[in-house]
Amino acid sequence: MSSFAVHPLDPNEIAALLHASHDDPFRVLGPHRAGDDLVIRIFRPEAKEIQVVSADDQTKIFPAERLHVEGLYQAIVPNESRSFSYLVKVIAFDGSEQLLRDPYSYGPIMGEVDLHLFAEGTHKRLYDKFGAHLREIGGERGVYFAVWAPNARRVSVVGDFNVWDGRVHSMRKLFGSGVWEIFIPGVAEGTHYKYEIKTAGGALLLKSDPFGFFSQHGAQTSSMVYDLVRYQWSDERWMAERGKKQWHRSAMSIYEVHLGSWRRVAEEGDRFISYLEFAETLLPYVLEMGFTHIELLPVAEHPFEGSWGYQVTNYYAPTSRFGTPDELRHFIDACHRAGVGVIMDWVPAHFPKDAHALAEFDGTDLYEHADPRQGEHQDWGTLIFNFGRNEVRNFLSANALFWLDQYHIDGLRVDAVASMLYLDYSRKPGQWVPNAYGGRENLDAVSFLKQTNELCYESFPGVMTIAEESTAWPGVSHPVYLGGLGFGFKWNMGWMHDFLQYMSLDPIYRRFHQSNVTFSIMYAFQERFILVLSHDEVVHGKRSMINKMPGDEWQKFANLRMFYAWMFGHPGKKLLFMGNEFGQIREWNHDRGLDWHLLDLPRHDGLRRLVQHLNYVYRNEPALWNYDDTHKSFEWIDFHDADNCVVAFLRRSQEDEMVVFVVNATPVVRYNYRLGAPGEGFYREIINTDAETYGGSNVGNLGGVEAEALEWQGRTHSIVLNLPPLAVIAFKREAPQPSEEASDAQDDSTAGTRA
Repeated sequence: MSSFAVHPLDPNEIAALLHASHDDPFRVLGPHRAGDDLVIRIFRPEAKEIQVVSADDQTKIFPAERLHVEGLYQAIVPNESRSFSYLVKVIAFDGSEQLLRDPYSYGPIMGEVDLHLFAEGTHKRLYDKFGAHLREIGGERGVYFAVWAPNARRVSVVGDFNVWDGRVHSMRKLFGSGVWEIFIPGVAEGTHYKYEIKTAGGALLLKSDPFGFFSQHGAQTSSMVYDLVRYQWSDERWMAERGKKQWHRSAMSIYEVHLGSWRRVAEEGDRFISYLEFAETLLPYVLEMGFTHIELLPVAEHPFEGSWGYQVTNYYAPTSRFGTPDELRHFIDACHRAGVGVIMDWVPAHFPKDAHALAEFDGTDLYEHADPRQGEHQDWGTLIFNFGRNEVRNFLSANALFWLDQYHIDGLRVDAVASMLYLDYSRKPGQWVPNAYGGRENLDAVSFLKQTNELCYESFPGVMTIAEESTAWPGVSHPVYLGGLGFGFKWNMGWMHDFLQYMSLDPIYRRFHQSNVTFSIMYAFQERFILVLSHDEVVHGKRSMINKMPGDEWQKFANLRMFYAWMFGHPGKKLLFMGNEFGQIREWNHDRGLDWHLLDLPRHDGLRRLVQHLNYVYRNEPALWNYDDTHKSFEWIDFHDADNCVVAFLRRSQEDEMVVFVVNATPVVRYNYRLGAPGEGFYREIINTDAETYGGSNVGNLGGVEAEALEWQGRTHSIVLNLPPLAVIAFKREAPQPSEEASDAQDDSTAGTRA
């Protein structure tokens, strides 16, 4: 009597298997003991015939009996244990043959510790365990797949290798964790795949891998198997130096870039530039301009071009628009070798509703809240992560670490932090749910942000996290142990708003708005700020930077030159969006490259050269950055002359080097204008935005002025200046050298002391 007759399969199990609704296919398929024999069951719908072949002696062949016309087979191997190593020969109806390792011959793979850490939300290297990993198990190369879908009835891997048939590779559920896994031998790099999920209600979903390392983009949304282990980095020197860096005590001038529209190849159908080409185009330009960092608008995969990358569907996959993951790494590697840091925009606040992505991933509100008052962002039509769920927090915190680890990203600029902090963000009364204490603060999100910031700084010394946060939430850039959120920096949205409002005014009215340009100093040292003129300020009818300026063409450029130099003199790190540096005329359009032909015009190129010079001065003058977040770095000289729209201030370094800035925000030249000076000596002119080389009228001070011993504005010395129209001039104080007689007297005094 056959083993099958002794141990028949329950018809309900067969039916569940054939209809891809079995919640534990490993209970049926693969090797199972039947007395002294081994029963091996295989499901291959495309097979005409199946044979089980001993892996140790391929002359030992065990024909399989067809149990069901749909492709369920069973072979009996007499007197063998479950350790029997075998291969499956699949003979198709066209006569072709394949010799495969059975995916159902492997036991559970993910460890208990990994599952425990994931369940409590503290697994730092979750990306090593989930997703699709090329591995060798039992001497066989293949891909290990793991996904979290706790409420699914069944999860299968479908792809090129199984004709997208969800019945063939149903996964094992690791009960108690909601994790599904399977190792499929023979699957290679580049394979397209998705997860087919049968929900508790019986619906079928086709989902991209939340942890997929590479993905198609646009209308095609498959994940792709990719080997992240292969790339060899060559940025050891940068990484070693970065580990010792204190960015709040360093020069930081950031060039913000949207890769899809920085430049296009017009002669080739206006195609995108690739990651490899950016290393040969964008990087040399950034080096020439003197920026210290490049900040990339989100590069994680996103199907909708109009989201600019802020509606992410694949958090662990760099977009394939511009090339492969290794090609992005090549670009970052090249930046590091050239001494340029790379910051990436990161979007943990919300995600889109695309059917192939995270939304209702297993048929339930898994990554998001079920209550739309908590789970839906009404302004953007997106969903809000459920930060109260451990696994969701771990998915996001591990993603932050993933980019820092696998791509050597130097900083994460966290988008829309304000929307995370407040439960009533952009909501009317009755449209939000208070926290446990009746307040409006999202305590789960606050906890998540603190935890993620601590993990980033603990795991990767020398990186930075930056908050785009526009409210008065206290301590955003203060350490967690001091009660802060733990970010390294915060965007200074208040400075940006006040100064842009002031700059948009006709100079005749600026005298009434002097507080716009002085108020920012009241709070400049409460956080570690970055002054930003970002992409958000040049879209949606806000006009380009040059067209925000009042006056005729000459005055527009003079105003913008003045504004940029004022920004570089103001305490805080600096950020300019691409195109701002040369006076892009039209608003930014994500579907078009910048208008680089404008650089053929003298005023546009003059503006570019000014920004280049500002970066040079900024990087070479510690007074402008090494005391950036303390009151010691800044002193007003005079801000009372509102009638003439003149302000003057000085910046001071730790070594007491001084740079004096003077702003004339009117088109009237102010000759022989006296200002208090911080001491005697020669004040060398190091910035003049009215210089002819930048397109100005060339009013200046012949290279500098000598301080006079005449008290003025509460100071012992003063200087008399010519203030150019709509301009900033800056002077570096050069303390007088002691005279020869004084030096001799000092030497005699020192000698006498030694004697």
